[in-house]
Amino acid sequence: MKHISILVFNEAVPASIVDPRYMFTAINQFLQEAGEEPAFNVQLIGLKKEIPLHNGVFYVHTDALITDTPATDLIIIPALSGDIYAALEANKAMIPWIVEQYRQGAEVASLCIGAFLLAATGLLNGKKCSTHWLFANEFRTLFPDVTLTDGSIVTDEQGLYSSGGANSYWNLLLHLVEKYTSRTMAIKASKFFAIEIDRKSQSPFIMFNGQKKHEDEPIKQAQEFIEKNVTEKISIEDLAVKFAIGRRHFERRFKKATNNTPSEYIQRVKIEAAKKQLENTRKNVNEVMYDVGYADTKAFRTIFKKVTGLSPVEYRNKYNKEMMMA
Repeated sequence: MKHISILVFNEAVPASIVDPRYMFTAINQFLQEAGEEPAFNVQLIGLKKEIPLHNGVFYVHTDALITDTPATDLIIIPALSGDIYAALEANKAMIPWIVEQYRQGAEVASLCIGAFLLAATGLLNGKKCSTHWLFANEFRTLFPDVTLTDGSIVTDEQGLYSSGGANSYWNLLLHLVEKYTSRTMAIKASKFFAIEIDRKSQSPFIMFNGQKKHEDEPIKQAQEFIEKNVTEKISIEDLAVKFAIGRRHFERRFKKATNNTPSEYIQRVKIEAAKKQLENTRKNVNEVMYDVGYADTKAFRTIFKKVTGLSPVEYRNKYNKEMMMA
């Protein structure tokens, strides 16, 4: 039987504590109904017996303290809420225990922006990780030695697991269920919890918001120029000249400041504008394409699918209410 330790700490999102517990205890029930032994011993673990969440709106009673848990098989790190820096500081006392358990053979899974606490252990250095797309720039700034995989739902590397944003953690829980029990149990759980199994990407949900939390003012101005001239064909050479920076130096500074090359940034801005039109207007794909400065249908469709994981038509049909009702 696998011992699962779900961490409970200040600034944790309550659902990301309750949901894993529900998932693994439900699997035990499914197994018992099939005449098999339960697979998991699930415990809520913390530094104290009673832990307040959301400024005392919720209280969680832990099953055991970290100091009373010398060994476990899987640690679940729930999502953080509130100020990330404050949350990391408030919960740093958990880090040595997580590291020790991993070195003893335990696996560790972070849910959504719980990835920040996992990364703070140093265990992810040189490895891949997923987190909520909205916090990607902040994550890269804090943990430059970790490779953040844009848009991924689940990463699995050397006993360290992470999930994409918000409800994506249900897919990580299914991944763990399949690993520890069977594909059959994972499918049953996906049907019981109404989760689309094997979902690979959070790309359709990503809303691009260029990283502007930097001090390079000319680059910030270049970003704003790109965003205000989405219909225009903008070259990197034109931008470098406009802001009086040599092209190679401009490209290096832009990448350092925004985590995107200028070309990537231009593409992402244009695709974000196209997404909004496909969501909210009755324009056809070609009209939208021209509105955001593309003239090559094949290139537009290729880039759109690369960014969102869907073709323009698929995206419009998914998110445009008028099209869904047509």
